[in-house]
Amino acid sequence: MKILILTNLFPTPWDPRRGTFNRQQFQRLGQRHRVDVLTAVDFRERRGPRVATGVSGLGEDCFTFYHPPGIGRFLNALCFFACVMWQRGHALRAARYDVLLASWAFPDAVAGGWVARLLGIPYVVKVHGSDINVQAASRLRRMQIGPALREADAVVAVSDALATRAVALGARADTVETLYNGVDTALFHPGDRDDARRRLGLPAHRRIVLFVGNLKAAKGCLDLLDAFAQVARIHDDACLVFVGDGAERHALPRRAASLGCASALCVIGAVDHAATADWFRAADLLCLPSHNEGVPNVVLEAMACGTPVVATRVGGIPEVLPALAGSLVAPHRPDTLAAALCDALARSFDTAAIAAHAARFRWDDNIDRLDRVLLNAVARHAAPSTERADRLPPPL
Repeated sequence: MKILILTNLFPTPWDPRRGTFNRQQFQRLGQRHRVDVLTAVDFRERRGPRVATGVSGLGEDCFTFYHPPGIGRFLNALCFFACVMWQRGHALRAARYDVLLASWAFPDAVAGGWVARLLGIPYVVKVHGSDINVQAASRLRRMQIGPALREADAVVAVSDALATRAVALGARADTVETLYNGVDTALFHPGDRDDARRRLGLPAHRRIVLFVGNLKAAKGCLDLLDAFAQVARIHDDACLVFVGDGAERHALPRRAASLGCASALCVIGAVDHAATADWFRAADLLCLPSHNEGVPNVVLEAMACGTPVVATRVGGIPEVLPALAGSLVAPHRPDTLAAALCDALARSFDTAAIAAHAARFRWDDNIDRLDRVLLNAVARHAAPSTERADRLPPPL
């Protein structure tokens, strides 16, 4: 097949670490088919030096996504569609793709559906989490997301919870399939904790609570800091390490100082995806107290390294995190989170059992099933219904 992928979640010359889960999946899909990834780059992010993305085996291109700010976000799908066709329309028409995969519900999948119909090809939507859990909370955006899911030839959800949500928004149940992301066990596997700490320059005898991800409030990083301040009063050898970047990066040290735990805080910044393996091995546990999620790969990758996880009971996390590998708490509850962290630090975990559980999430299985979804979409589209043939793309 010749596959066009349309998404905002993929490495770009201005953000080469973006969408590592998509990069891993699309690269593997590119070993079986001709795959071109067209990535939306927000016009506000096209600044600074360009760097190589390091993605091989794929056709890569990007376009500038111009859109109105604030309350005008409900127009983003129309803007996305207009930007794609204005900047890349001629090339897309000439390429003669077999199928379009839109990865992210709004505006990507809404606009992607219009692009697919204009090109006369089927489209598949991949939903991740906040693209339908948060974006669909807006009535004007929900009114666009629902038809995009319903008219898609297939919808791929990264968890059962998201699959159920997609159907509730309008997707046809017979077109929705749960497809958990995979783990690269050649990279993420158990290793010696002391060796990992030596490589990272971390103290050998302290208890390390690790957060890996986007440092924004919705990921629960501020909740974690509030909870850790309570943990530090009980475990004076504990330290909290944040690996990642985001809006709250500079607020964390100030908040830690006000809570009296600044000396136990370390904010590392963003690191390459491959480098996170040593951070997982070095940690006593990973904590991800997100307010909403799909199935975050950091949870799977930490478990693949044998590292226990304390996370919030949101999205698809309960589907992949068993009791043998950690614990779940309610979101927005620092006191409850603090108790769970203390329990986890005092508990003995079976590293091999945790890693064996995570190894079940194989990229090969993921690609086999995604391949089948895309092939079936192409086959169904070969004999389109009158209803589908009558659909027209929106006017520019």
